Amino acid sequence: MDLSAISATLLVASLMVAATPILLAALGELIVEKAGVLNLGVEGMMITGAICGFATAVETGNPVLGFAAAALGGAMLSLVFGVLTQIFLSNQVATGLALTLFGLGLSSLLGQGYVGIKPPSTARLDLGPLSDLPFVGRVVFGHDWVVYLSLFLVVATWYFLRRTRAGLKLRAVGESHHAAHALGLKVRAVRLCAIAFGGAMAGLGGAYLSLVRVPQWTEGMTAGAGWIALAIVVFSSWRPGGVLLGAYLFGGVTVLQLNLQAAGVALPVEYLSMSPYLITIAVLVVMSARGSKRSLGAPADLGKQFHATH
Repeated sequence: MDLSAISATLLVASLMVAATPILLAALGELIVEKAGVLNLGVEGMMITGAICGFATAVETGNPVLGFAAAALGGAMLSLVFGVLTQIFLSNQVATGLALTLFGLGLSSLLGQGYVGIKPPSTARLDLGPLSDLPFVGRVVFGHDWVVYLSLFLVVATWYFLRRTRAGLKLRAVGESHHAAHALGLKVRAVRLCAIAFGGAMAGLGGAYLSLVRVPQWTEGMTAGAGWIALAIVVFSSWRPGGVLLGAYLFGGVTVLQLNLQAAGVALPVEYLSMSPYLITIAVLVVMSARGSKRSLGAPADLGKQFHATH
């Protein structure tokens, strides 16, 4: 075992890359749940975004168009969930699970012709002398634009929820949709917009996996990232800052276990590979012991159907 082979600089830089797809998906799901909707289809939307983004980037040679297509694909799939749950009032849990299964099957079908193809690269931003600084240059100023976009979106999400009228309306719908409806808010419209945003974010996260982190198309390549994103929303107590912390914690453990494998740690590879998921489960169990859903900070009407009354 040679731990000296592990570079702290590359470890932290890789952590940010590994955390970005989960961070994007979790921020989207945070907005969805703040509106009182529980969408368990994050995994399906991520894998759909992964293949939509990959295929578009390969066909056009432009990764930016790939990310745009991924966001559109994720949003369109999420609106299927939105129409079923908000218009036809289907069960949110069952519909979300069906969305995941549908997304996995659809992506497998669409991705058959893209196995083994390398997509156009997403270049790191050139920040001049800042990128050449020791440690900080590689860790902070050595990433692609999507990493910085994800960090900006953390701040933007916090600001939207806490400092804007639209954010207040969204939270009001999530806390009590009947009271919000009585005040004249269009509950279904607000929730559908939140669901579409959540789908677009999940699609972006999926595209980051297939265009940057891997980068290639592999069937089922999300490998549970959507479920981790759902868990991180709970871990964060429905706060954007907590989502950032949770995503980076999971990303850090993921990268660390890969580095430990490379360093020859005397543990079975299977144990190291499952460690990020085990730690996530352990954190959720500890947090759940704190008390009820309300004490964790969940919206009061989370997962409840809205029946308009006249």
